[in-house]
Amino acid sequence: MSPLDISLADLIARLDEELPDTDELARISEARLRAQTLSDLGDQLIDHYVSKAKQVGASWTEIGDAIGVSKQAAQQRHAPGPFERYTNLNRHSIVLAQEAARTHKHDSIGTEHLLLGLLGEPRGLAYEVLVAKTESEQRVRDAIAEALPPAGKKALRGHIAFRPESKEAIEQARRAAADLGHDWVGTEHALLGLIRVEESPAARILRDLGFTSDELHETVKAEIANRLAARGN
Repeated sequence: MSPLDISLADLIARLDEELPDTDELARISEARLRAQTLSDLGDQLIDHYVSKAKQVGASWTEIGDAIGVSKQAAQQRHAPGPFERYTNLNRHSIVLAQEAARTHKHDSIGTEHLLLGLLGEPRGLAYEVLVAKTESEQRVRDAIAEALPPAGKKALRGHIAFRPESKEAIEQARRAAADLGHDWVGTEHALLGLIRVEESPAARILRDLGFTSDELHETVKAEIANRLAARGN
């Protein structure tokens, strides 16, 4: 039996249900995209527990043994990276951004894809802030759609690189978390990171929707304070 509460039959049924009018070749393409997403999530699952093991003093040799690879391979693949302090919801938004780039057959991940990823994670604070301000998820999606580059001719396999402005937004997200005194990087910090890269497509989209960097900073600060206060009651 599988250790996960999911089966191949479940995945097939869901894909068939969501794409009832497509042919088998189109379903192959969609299945490959979903397989890549599952693979990315699996890597993040391992990274999560590697981080936990390191926190309690496990060595890279021990972690490599647990994974079934050498010490060097474990360290190269699972050493802390740019998403080390990202929350699970924010990590998922990155996966969704990559999937959005792949779906549109783009050869790199732009800030507009990162914004789509945040919009695709409704449990995140960034989603709540976006929809509260614009009063419509579809309004945000339409604005992003207008800014997306034309679709490419062929979807890339494997890793899709971040554009320079996307790397800067990821760094700005970490800085935004630090500015607020937080030891995590959530979707709300990612949203702040996007608007801080002023010349990026995402920042222009956010400004067109009525956001400003200072206002967004204060909104996130207040929302997090309210949530923390609610937990304390």
